[in-house]
Amino acid sequence: MPTPHLLHQLQSLCPGSRRWVQLMVVLGVVAGVCIIIQAGLLARIIHAAFIEKVPRESLLSLFIILTVVITLRGLLAWGREISGQKASSLIRRHIRAALLEHLHALGPLYVKGKQTAPLTNTLLERTEALHGYFAHYLPQKSLALIVPIIIGLSAFRVSWVVGMIFLVTAPLIPLFMIMIGRGAEKLNQKNFTLLSRMSAHFLDTLQGLATLKIFHRSADESAKIEKSSEHYRKGTMAVLRVAFLSSAVLEFLTSVAIAMTAVFLGLSYLQFLDFGLYQRELTLQTGLFLLLLAPEFYQPLRDLGTHYHARAEALGAAQEINTILAEPLPEIKSAASLLPAQQKSIRLELAHVSHSFDKGRRPALADLNLHVKAGEWLAIVGASGAGKTTLLNLLLGFLPLQQGKILINGQPLNNLNQTDWQRHIAWVPQHPALFDGTLGDNVSLGDQSITNDQLITATHAAQADKMAATIAQSLDLAVGEQGNQLSGGEARRVALARAFAKNAPLILLDEPTAGLDRENEQLIMTSLKQLAQGRTLIMLTHRLDTAQIADRIAVMAAGAVVEQGSHEKLMSRNDVYAGLVNSGRQVLT
Repeated sequence: MPTPHLLHQLQSLCPGSRRWVQLMVVLGVVAGVCIIIQAGLLARIIHAAFIEKVPRESLLSLFIILTVVITLRGLLAWGREISGQKASSLIRRHIRAALLEHLHALGPLYVKGKQTAPLTNTLLERTEALHGYFAHYLPQKSLALIVPIIIGLSAFRVSWVVGMIFLVTAPLIPLFMIMIGRGAEKLNQKNFTLLSRMSAHFLDTLQGLATLKIFHRSADESAKIEKSSEHYRKGTMAVLRVAFLSSAVLEFLTSVAIAMTAVFLGLSYLQFLDFGLYQRELTLQTGLFLLLLAPEFYQPLRDLGTHYHARAEALGAAQEINTILAEPLPEIKSAASLLPAQQKSIRLELAHVSHSFDKGRRPALADLNLHVKAGEWLAIVGASGAGKTTLLNLLLGFLPLQQGKILINGQPLNNLNQTDWQRHIAWVPQHPALFDGTLGDNVSLGDQSITNDQLITATHAAQADKMAATIAQSLDLAVGEQGNQLSGGEARRVALARAFAKNAPLILLDEPTAGLDRENEQLIMTSLKQLAQGRTLIMLTHRLDTAQIADRIAVMAAGAVVEQGSHEKLMSRNDVYAGLVNSGRQVLT
């Protein structure tokens, strides 16, 4: 069950918002004082005009003061709304920034392990759901206590009976509000969960629509989406029913309390009752003043009830937001710059490196030892599950080092600044992420320091300029959303162009030729030979013929390097690698 403490944690992310919330409370209190003044002026004007027969000219000053008070109330309400919007905007902006920074710190492996739709829903929908709480409910919670006390004390000064009516009936409103609100919290949380599941299902269906159509399953999926949408509609209507029920109960209680005040005053005017006014005469001015105060006394409580569903909605959202923010971050140590300016090469040494997942239940690397010389092209081969990807993620800094040592030019990787280390790496993944825009945008990735000439040189070196009629036109080539305008080989060449443009001393490649036809494979390998010049290059591959081009080959099995050397040297040993080559398999699985 989510608790209000979660919302306090979220507000602590943006301390500056507290000033705006406090300003709203101050403006609301001033508006409450204006209500009392307005009620007194109206009662005085009506009593003077109809009972005392005072000329209208004599009431002009009271009318002017009344106009000023009414105008002031309007300005105060406007100020409260602006302050609420400002507080809510600041908090939502800081929470979104905190979520993005936390996800960035958790790394791509964490994000990859989560469904896209729920994460997007948390960043957008659930963060937006906090608006009503911080813009309205939070300040109203204070005003619902302060303003009724001010108005109640004013009523007590005139009539202790009316004051007692206010005092006895006022707690009933928050009592029923809390009782109904607990049900609303559960319904809101259930509806949020349903929305996340529906979003994830819809996104998965949309991404796999071509496959569903080929296997004639799209109609069934359409029916499932319709069914889940209907469940969400019913959930939303259930939340709205509770919200309307809450409003109806509050209106009923308020009407009864105001009616009790009116009945007391009416019976007093008819002289059936002769108490409660401190032995003073009940005049029209007195009765009208009390009657005008009655609805205003309950109005802050009614407003709190109106915004109570915002609290329930915010609590449901806060639980999911805090779930992400509570994820423990990997330890990041700060250090001096990684390499002196004059050094442009990278050498690596891995000694007794071990890594496991699921608290040791799934070992991935076991006492791995590997040396990579500066400027060397190393190919790492092995079947699926051998630990190649885990090794790559350790070098990229996506996973923390659990056991062993990884030395970069003699310095422990754990002691290096992660951001600085990643500046020295160019990563070419098997499935590169491409963004809707031009080829030039995707190669530079927004790096303003990369010139147009450098982009042209990088795309030419990666053979990416062959996708357009001329080199000049290649940078303006549209790649489409997620690169849907390009083939798999063309997308891989764009990733290689990024590596050329970054000009990093260490290149990490994950299956650079996997799934490509012979033509694209040849283009990629030609670019790789150029990219490897003067750089340290580590390439993961399942293809044995691709590995033969490297300077050295390391064979991995069961999380360790079992054999390493050049192709000729390994073949002469007639051991693991030679057995794989002689088996006739070109691709390891």
